[in-house]
Amino acid sequence: QVQLEESGGGLVQTGGSRRLSCATPDLRFSFYAMGWFRQAPGKEREFVAAITWRNGNKNYADSVKGRFTISRDVPKNTVLLQLNSLNPEDTAIYFCAADTSRWNLPLPALVREDSYDVWGQGTQVTVFS
Repeated sequence: QVQLEESGGGLVQTGGSRRLSCATPDLRFSFYAMGWFRQAPGKEREFVAAITWRNGNKNYADSVKGRFTISRDVPKNTVLLQLNSLNPEDTAIYFCAADTSRWNLPLPALVREDSYDVWGQGTQVTVFS
């Protein structure tokens, strides 16, 4: 069973930045499409960003486009989410997820939770004004 572990969450002031990491010991990491989702208090979990494995194409939710950047560090088996220009509406638990079985989902499909079969436990990001 693939394991994902997020880190990097914490408290940050409005306008600040944070970098989230999602690491796995799985050596097949380079073949997984990866995504980030978030869940704010009292709300459903929502898509944030995704990156394909084959060519590194990326997709972002409109609410974070231009502020967040997803990337992957293949040698370190890590996917990163750089959060910039944070505001209180970004306060949420951030989850990373991996598609370890379908291998070839198109980028638009990676906005759906059911495209992923492995999830991390989440890391809390709290933005205060």
